[in-house]
Amino acid sequence: MATHTYGLDLTWTGNQGTGTSGYRDYSRAVLARSAGRPDLELSADRPFRGDPGRWNPEVLLLAALSECHLLSLLHIAVSHGVRVTAYTDSPLGWMEQEGVGGRFTRVLLRPRVTVTDPAHVELMPALHREAGQACFIASSVSFPVEHDPVTLAGPAG
Repeated sequence: MATHTYGLDLTWTGNQGTGTSGYRDYSRAVLARSAGRPDLELSADRPFRGDPGRWNPEVLLLAALSECHLLSLLHIAVSHGVRVTAYTDSPLGWMEQEGVGGRFTRVLLRPRVTVTDPAHVELMPALHREAGQACFIASSVSFPVEHDPVTLAGPAG
């Protein structure tokens, strides 16, 4: 078994002079840095007094699940001899809030994949299931990550 360690530097940049003197007295602005990568300007989601022009944890979770599925599917496609030439996704997530806490209850990935061989279209649902089991992020969350894939056949390139 291999163990991988990940890290970053996270800094709250939202002190507007009085710190957390009141709920409305501070910004939810945060800066995430990791060596060799672009900085990420983060915030809370708009309903939680955040800046809608910045990435928030809820959207980042969707991005992590979506990208993990994509990368897992590409690996599995290669191992099955399936040539993928395009992939897009528009995931949706449902979060229930109770008081100050809450939790995601479901995420739906909606990948749209293009493969070169029309015979592989019927194989893709099984490959999506395999990718869902292989995805590190999906395996780490306590809510269902569902898939509603569409596969098209098209030319390479």
